[in-house]
Amino acid sequence: MGQLHLSRLVTAHGVLPLPIFLPDATRGVVRSLDAADVANTGIPGLMVNALHLSSNPGASVISEAGGIHKFSGWNGPVASDSGGFQVYSLLHDASGLATVTRKGFSYRFDPGQSSRMLTPERCARIQHRLGADIAFCLDHCTHPEAPAEEQRQSVSNTVEWAGRFKMEMSRLTDTAKPARTGPLLFAVIQGGASANLRKECVEKLQPLGFDGYGFGGWPTDGSGELVDMVGQVAEMAPAGAPLHALGIGSPENLVAAYRLGYDLFDCVLPTRDARHKRLYAFRKGAEGSKLEGRDFFEKVYIGDRRHVRDHSPIEEGCDCHCCQRYSRAFLHHLFRVGDHLALRLATIHNLRFYARLTGLLGRLGRESDRGR
Repeated sequence: MGQLHLSRLVTAHGVLPLPIFLPDATRGVVRSLDAADVANTGIPGLMVNALHLSSNPGASVISEAGGIHKFSGWNGPVASDSGGFQVYSLLHDASGLATVTRKGFSYRFDPGQSSRMLTPERCARIQHRLGADIAFCLDHCTHPEAPAEEQRQSVSNTVEWAGRFKMEMSRLTDTAKPARTGPLLFAVIQGGASANLRKECVEKLQPLGFDGYGFGGWPTDGSGELVDMVGQVAEMAPAGAPLHALGIGSPENLVAAYRLGYDLFDCVLPTRDARHKRLYAFRKGAEGSKLEGRDFFEKVYIGDRRHVRDHSPIEEGCDCHCCQRYSRAFLHHLFRVGDHLALRLATIHNLRFYARLTGLLGRLGRESDRGR
């Protein structure tokens, strides 16, 4: 049994009802949607990527605009990922685009670029300039099958970097003019597949004092199932702290992770699937069920020819803009002719599905907590 669930998280730009799914807005935008489209799905917050935004358009450009909220037109809370996982991808690329030391990461996005440093201090400065409401400390991610020494170094770096990140963010917040409330700070729990290292990471992060924690590393196995470590980390984490399941986003894994104790989720899956014609729909009666297993929803591949004359919505009873106005046949047609409206409508539908899913989970969770 996981932790008791929190009902909300208060940020400088509003209250996040928990549980919550934060869609991927890596570069400040949910692809194919504007801020009003996202808000109308019932999604109250976004996840951006500090590393990518610092590269293009640049953290200074966003700061000059008044922060990520004014720059993107989004009025709700924004969480910012540190970019550590993206550097990890470069670190393990055969082209040698990144290296890691105790100081931080040295990286470049292509061989023709000059290398840049991503230190905890620079990561804090970027996220401060963005004006994020939730800021993730820079962490050192590893593959679960990495050698033991690499895993130990990952934990050592992650803990040291979290302390340096927090110190720099505190300095920036204390000296900000005009003064503004600093972001909630989330540390990332690393340690690969070692329960001892994960426990060590938690025990060393906790005295530093963070507002929440994220599961770091690889949360799923080769078949897409959650690894046992996801649940173990939830049990190790400080009681009462909000837990973010970084990168966990399939509907069945989101439900499973929520039951283990996680309340915040982010993933590219629903928006990417929408662009590839894969849509989610609750099965009939599922919204009144306990959401057991994988049978509570189905995937609708709108590219199938069987939808050519299907004049029903993606999901009967769905209140999203797509389902209320358009049929499967029309959406199938839009994809076939390559009209960009297809991407917008499909993405709206999938995000509304996730908003409904987390809303239902919240209701079920409150009922469960009352019985404990």
